[in-house]
Amino acid sequence: MNFVYISPHFPAVMQNFCTALRENGVTVLGIGDAPYETLSDSLRGALQEYYRVDDLGNYDQMLRAVAYFTFKYGKIDYLESNNEYWLEQDARLRTDFNITTGLKTADMGVYKCKSRMKEVYVKAGIPAARWQLATTAEAAAAFVQKVGYPIIVKPDSGVGACGTWKLNNDADLNSFFAKQLDAEYIMEEFVPGEVTTFDGVCGSQGEVLLGASHVSPSSIMDMVNDGNDCFYYVCKSVPTDVAAAGRSVLAALDAKNRCFHLEFFRLSQAKEGMGRKGDIVALEINMRPAGGFTPDMIDYAYSTSLYQIYADMVAFGELRHSYTGPHAYCAYFGRRDHRQYLHSHAEIMALYGTHMHMVGRMPDALSAAMGNQVYIACFDTKRALFGAADYVLRTAQRSACDVAFPDAPSSSAAQSKPAKQRGHRKSAN
Repeated sequence: MNFVYISPHFPAVMQNFCTALRENGVTVLGIGDAPYETLSDSLRGALQEYYRVDDLGNYDQMLRAVAYFTFKYGKIDYLESNNEYWLEQDARLRTDFNITTGLKTADMGVYKCKSRMKEVYVKAGIPAARWQLATTAEAAAAFVQKVGYPIIVKPDSGVGACGTWKLNNDADLNSFFAKQLDAEYIMEEFVPGEVTTFDGVCGSQGEVLLGASHVSPSSIMDMVNDGNDCFYYVCKSVPTDVAAAGRSVLAALDAKNRCFHLEFFRLSQAKEGMGRKGDIVALEINMRPAGGFTPDMIDYAYSTSLYQIYADMVAFGELRHSYTGPHAYCAYFGRRDHRQYLHSHAEIMALYGTHMHMVGRMPDALSAAMGNQVYIACFDTKRALFGAADYVLRTAQRSACDVAFPDAPSSSAAQSKPAKQRGHRKSAN
């Protein structure tokens, strides 16, 4: 089986997919823009061959690379980047080379356009915020009259929280339409709540081979726009309502043979037309792994290997590995270089070192969303998790992450029994 992996070196977690595929006997062929000698030893060992291009966004170069691999190795069975940034280009390459195991160009609308995602959520029976495209200031004003402030505006086709704003009044609205916009934007009514997800891998019949969930107590939009600390955590188990909503969306999509990252709000207060406090409301659909080091966090939390499960799905169409072990909450703490924190790195490691699975620096290309200094740690209880968040992220000015951490213990009480280690501590680099 021939698998072309796009950008296998970046982000860093991608090399783990390549290693797992190679261990399952798959011929892994990499296309990237980094010099071969800069690839890690483990990635070089996983790749049968590597084709370097000057620009991963240059379609002619990418076309030539895949054509070369096709000529040398024969029919390409899979082509994937597992990265939302390259989703459309991956689909175009699959279409041009008739690779039948993934999304094609004709499928892209529903996966890239937030307005089209609304159709899927309706089909799945999941309530969603009211919306309209941001065409004119007059139309936007009429929309505000219907739903009220605040409203959220973001690119209809975009990656992450980039280019997303919260408009609180008419002045904000006028300022938005005064910008030189280079993309189509969607406007949505504001949804009060925290983001929760359904993440994992689905198989050839759409069955969930691995399901996980993580929660972001603070706004991802604010993390990016305001430079707030990045804090989120993988749940110890998947909430029943999140799993049910996620499976409904996968069924509505007829999703197969892919990683998925489905985003929802859990309402922090009742919202007319959406539900009661605690209900699940639709946010966005992403047919790729959750970002950053979240796949590793899922592994730590559930004593599993998302990478190996994905490789089993590709190579065998079924799971060939079983995983048993303790479950824990796995937290991500991303500190910002520009902020002054109460506790030093040495103090954090002295208090929480036994909990840590990954410590290091986030690459600059991802730091706007994820922070600069990274700590990933596991905890047996949510109380201990929030206590650590308050300790690691607290500044002299205010509580960590601008989030109130419920029942956070004092630093002396925070030294709870560490979750059992599942693997060696890693660097984030």
